[in-house]
Amino acid sequence: MTLTARAGIRSKLPNVGTTIFTRMSRLAEEHHAINLAQGFPEFDCAPGLQALVDKYLKLGKNQYAPMAGVTALREAIAKKVYEASMKEYHPETEITITSGATEALFVALSTVVFPGDEVIVFEPAYDSYVPAIELNGGIPVFVTLDPQYQSIDWQEVRSKITDKTKAIIINTPHNPTGNVWKATDMQELAQVAELHDLIVISDEVYEHIIFDGRGHISAASVPALSERTFLCGSFGKTFHTTGWKVGYCLAPAGLTAEFRKIHQYLVFSVVTPFQYAIAEYLNEPQHYLELAAFYEKKRNIFLDAIKDIGFIAKPSEGSFFQNVSYEKLSEEHDLALAERLTKEVGVASIPLSSFYDKATDYKTLRFCFAKNDDTLLKAGELLQKKKW
Repeated sequence: MTLTARAGIRSKLPNVGTTIFTRMSRLAEEHHAINLAQGFPEFDCAPGLQALVDKYLKLGKNQYAPMAGVTALREAIAKKVYEASMKEYHPETEITITSGATEALFVALSTVVFPGDEVIVFEPAYDSYVPAIELNGGIPVFVTLDPQYQSIDWQEVRSKITDKTKAIIINTPHNPTGNVWKATDMQELAQVAELHDLIVISDEVYEHIIFDGRGHISAASVPALSERTFLCGSFGKTFHTTGWKVGYCLAPAGLTAEFRKIHQYLVFSVVTPFQYAIAEYLNEPQHYLELAAFYEKKRNIFLDAIKDIGFIAKPSEGSFFQNVSYEKLSEEHDLALAERLTKEVGVASIPLSSFYDKATDYKTLRFCFAKNDDTLLKAGELLQKKKW
């Protein structure tokens, strides 16, 4: 391990530096580029939700929330999940409000991973997974998928499992590819997890952002999975409130009890008035059921804006990200191209190599289309002008 210059302490993450999201966003700001790199909405949350926050601020809901979360919010989540998946989670013993889904994922991994344990990770992977595994002494074992993957090779998954495998992380809809798992994938996962007694950590933060008539297949909807799964969600993606950092974790009572032992010493509780506001806002399901159509329109606007460039783009099935391959246009490394497009063209993206353990270059960039329509059109116009 490397040593710091000042104190001589050993780094627990010697190979980790500033994230690519921070790096590209900073570059976008320096060059006044359109930021389609970092995954956050350009628009604000609904005025009605803001009004509810104001309401609960004025009602004095400004002190610590219960460690597990405001009861009203846990009850609203239980109702929402039951209506979607026919799975009952007890608000008191099986639902915990977290500081965003990232905390939920970290605590879930910290709960089950001990030094030497192996965790199956599908890559390209969201960047918080591997550091959380390694900080707990675990070993990530990668199942590598290409950026336009259509299906998972479950035989390969089985080949990666050893007597040290403790858990498997899944993500659907998937960041960064936009792929949505099918029911057959969940059934395969259930068989593998049961056979090898694996814990599943299911990242479902984009659960309501799914396109072209597809449905979200949650791990909660498969009985053989729900009994061994930490299901992590986020209201930041659902209600355009990424800065609020309000997420949740659903798990059977035994797993939740261990989860909360760590959660209580990591953040203890989550900002109180936001919890009350979201709980009341969830009383009207259309607030999240209309989200898919909202983002599908934006995906289509962006795809139409770049259609004549020569990119290869499989339309995103879910999330608010669109991958594009430029392999027919350039041999440039994706990181170099992403930086040059930001500086010279004025559009920032994320190189897909950043999501792979070995920084594999598939000549693919990820664009976030959670932006205003005119921003997406302007980005398309700038990319069209580039001489490839």
